[in-house]
Amino acid sequence: MKNKIRIIGIPLDLGQTHRGVNMGPSAVRYAGLSHKLRELGYIVNDMGNIQFPIRETLFEKGKEFILPALVDANQSIYEEAEKAIKENTLPIFLGGDHSIAIGTIGGVTSNGRKGVIWVDAHGDFNTPETSKSGNVHGMPLATLLGKGYDNLVNLGREGAKINPEDVVLIGLRDIDAKEKEIIKSSGVNFYTMRDIDEFGISKVMHDCLEKLSHIDEIHVSLDMDGLDPIVCPGVGTPVNGGLTYREAHLAMEIIADSRKLSSVDIVEINPMLDIYNKTAETAVEMIISLLGKSII
Repeated sequence: MKNKIRIIGIPLDLGQTHRGVNMGPSAVRYAGLSHKLRELGYIVNDMGNIQFPIRETLFEKGKEFILPALVDANQSIYEEAEKAIKENTLPIFLGGDHSIAIGTIGGVTSNGRKGVIWVDAHGDFNTPETSKSGNVHGMPLATLLGKGYDNLVNLGREGAKINPEDVVLIGLRDIDAKEKEIIKSSGVNFYTMRDIDEFGISKVMHDCLEKLSHIDEIHVSLDMDGLDPIVCPGVGTPVNGGLTYREAHLAMEIIADSRKLSSVDIVEINPMLDIYNKTAETAVEMIISLLGKSII
C-alpha cells in the first residue's frame, strides 16, 4: 500500500435534492483526518476542494442545467483521480453525494482494473428509466457498469469503467423493486444486512475479499448511510438497521489487512443533519482503520 496520501475535497450536491452534503469535506477535515493519518506515518497532501456551481444558481436557470453541470463536475473529478493514480498516491475523496463515484472510480481505473467494495444501505443501481426520484446519486454504480445517461457512462473514456465480477456491495437494506431485478441479473456480488446478521461481518468480509482475489488493487466507496443512523445520524438518506460501529470498524480492518487498498470515497455526510459532527468523526475513524490503525 502506498505511503503518500492525497486528500481531494469534492463538495458536490448536484446528484440529489437534500442540501448539506456539500459541507461534508469541511466536516471531515474539522474532525482531524490529516493529523490522524500523519500519526500513522503517512505523507499527506490535502489538495483542497474541486470547485462546482452552486445548486440554487443552476435551478434558477432551470432543472435542465443540472445534468450537464453534473457531467462537467464528474469530468473534473475523473481528471483529478486519474492524476492522483498516475502520480503514485493513494487518493481519499471527500464527498459530496455518491454521484462523485462516477468520476472517482472512472479516474482511478484509467490505468487498469480495480476491485470495488461498495458499502451502502442502497444499491445505487437505478437508471434514468427505473429511478423514482431521478436523482443521480442513486445511479452511480449502474452508470459505472455501463447503464445510464450516455454522457455519464462515456465520461473520461467510452463505456463501462468496471466489471460486475469486480464489485461487491455490502450492507444493502433499502432497494427499489426494479433495482432488485437489475442487481440480481447484473453479475455483481452483494451482501444484504440479513447476510451480515446471519453469517457475521467477519465471514462476509473474508468472503468479499475472496471474491476479489483475482484483483490486485481495491477501491472502497463508503457511503456513511451504510452505518446505522444511531452511529451516523448526519446522512441525507438514513435507513434503520445498518452496520454497527464495531461491524464497520472490523470491515475496514479486514480490508486493511489485505494490503490491496488503492483509493477511497467517503460520501453522503450531511453536517446540517448531524449531532456535534458525530458522523464526520466516525468517518475519520473508519478511514484510519482502513489505512491500517490497529488496537495493538
